[in-house]
Amino acid sequence: MPTSTQEKAPVALSRASLDDLEALAQLFDAYRVFYRQAPDHPGARAFLDERLRLGESTIFLARDAATGVALGFTQLYPAFSSVRARRIWILNDLFVAPEARSRGVARALMSTARAFAIETGALRLVLETAEDNAPAQALYESLGYAREAGTRHYSLELA
Repeated sequence: MPTSTQEKAPVALSRASLDDLEALAQLFDAYRVFYRQAPDHPGARAFLDERLRLGESTIFLARDAATGVALGFTQLYPAFSSVRARRIWILNDLFVAPEARSRGVARALMSTARAFAIETGALRLVLETAEDNAPAQALYESLGYAREAGTRHYSLELA
């Protein structure tokens, strides 16, 4: 059982690169399993490799500052508001390894994503979560995120 000192050990945050691919793939595969997908480490690795190589997403990685062990990540995708003629970042993925929860990792990743969005001149940072994900909702609301009212999201499955 970790001591309270270990639980509060500093977290190092960085923008992920291809050098982080293996650590990210392990976390990303666990994230997908959390959302009831079959484990697929090679698929997770290939997906992230493509996003990073093509510059299609920005990923921030949290590591234990003392050990370098990967603890969590967040992945943002760019979008744009035509009406406001500005960039929007979609915070699509946020995951913290179960053994690293309650260490402030998710909050640190969210803070890093916010700073990045501001730095890039974004209009807003948006996200969605499952109706039953109360811990995530509590985190987002504690950081000032407001649930959207007056809109409905639709999707069309293509595959």
